[in-house]
Amino acid sequence: MTNNSASFRGLGIDPGLLEIIEKLKFTVPTPIQEKAIPVAVQGSDVIGIAQTGTGKTLAFGIPMVQRLSLSGGNGLIVVPTRELAIQVNEAIMQLLPVFKMKSVVLIGGVDMDPQTRALLHRPEIVIATPGRLLDHIDRGTLSLENVRFLVLDEADRMLDLGFSKEITEILRTVPKDRQTLLFSATMPSDIVKIASTHMRLPISIEVAPPGTAAELVSQELFIIKPGAKRVILAEILTQYPGSVLIFTRTKKEASLVARAIKKSGFSAAEIHSDRSQNERKESLAGFKSGKYRILVATDIAARGIDVTGIELVINYDLPDEPGNYVHRIGRTGRAGLTGHAISLATPEQAAEVKNIEKMLKTEIPVSKHAKVANEEFSAIPFNSPLVNPLMVNRTIVSEGVPDRSRDKNKRRGRNDREDRWK
Repeated sequence: MTNNSASFRGLGIDPGLLEIIEKLKFTVPTPIQEKAIPVAVQGSDVIGIAQTGTGKTLAFGIPMVQRLSLSGGNGLIVVPTRELAIQVNEAIMQLLPVFKMKSVVLIGGVDMDPQTRALLHRPEIVIATPGRLLDHIDRGTLSLENVRFLVLDEADRMLDLGFSKEITEILRTVPKDRQTLLFSATMPSDIVKIASTHMRLPISIEVAPPGTAAELVSQELFIIKPGAKRVILAEILTQYPGSVLIFTRTKKEASLVARAIKKSGFSAAEIHSDRSQNERKESLAGFKSGKYRILVATDIAARGIDVTGIELVINYDLPDEPGNYVHRIGRTGRAGLTGHAISLATPEQAAEVKNIEKMLKTEIPVSKHAKVANEEFSAIPFNSPLVNPLMVNRTIVSEGVPDRSRDKNKRRGRNDREDRWK
């Protein structure tokens, strides 16, 4: 929730940037913006803990542009996915005209040559995914020696995707004399280690406890047999006429679900790592514009979609990790609007639901549907040594989880890994 008494004018922002912010019709800062901007524009390192959809991009974008306009040098924003890189750049570009700055996006899945040509124009700000960033450094097309402002956005997600070594390499490559902002939805031990090793007396700002679900998102759970998922999905899509984001655990399932939805007469698109970058971009653009009412996605989109007005998020499959549940449902209930999230679980998934509820510190209400047989969770002894709740139903390798066998293709594999996982 926002503080209605707050104003961007009291945060130490340059008048030129304030004018842009007003033209963009941003009047009241979000809590993370209100707390992070004043300390960041003064030059302090910041650790920001906030859930998705809280306005983090402006929270680091405004201080970055303002600090670079005063001190010179370059800004570097490292993000976990291509979609998030494009989204961040769209927001950052709106702040640049007043200072005549330029930005460039460096992501995998597309030709490197246009990126190399763009780097020749010496953009002040680089937004990149870890693998493609290091590829440019390896080729000598990019140097980080003038980086004065570094942002690690969605740092926990980057670690989840197996980019720990890449992040460490980036942190060792950028100059020590820099300002660093780290934003994350959770605060695992690896994030604490990064902060203690690579940041200078960072100021910690937390606007929502880790694992907190969006305040304006109501939640609902159906317990059904796997074979009933398609039936109840069709019923739900008929019940909710607005835009719907559906999450599956694998790219194969995403394609199957999207195909079934289209056959039922709904307009839908899909986004996962088997789609080319242009196809993924078209799907996202079509979903934003309303061309597609429904978008079916794997977790690559959990933190890369910033679309206001999504009415419903459906977890067709429960997420691979409990923390991803919050990121998924955070795609609805944004910008002060209410939203709803529905999850489909099978009787055997009691442990997975229990882990999500433990993280949320609340139970998800269970609903029944008249047209689908309602089940109950199977009795699972959670304290049994034979059951590891985090490994239940992991017979399928989920998209977004690193396959360590690919590490043997280290240098060649950076682009490969980025293309396959995100």
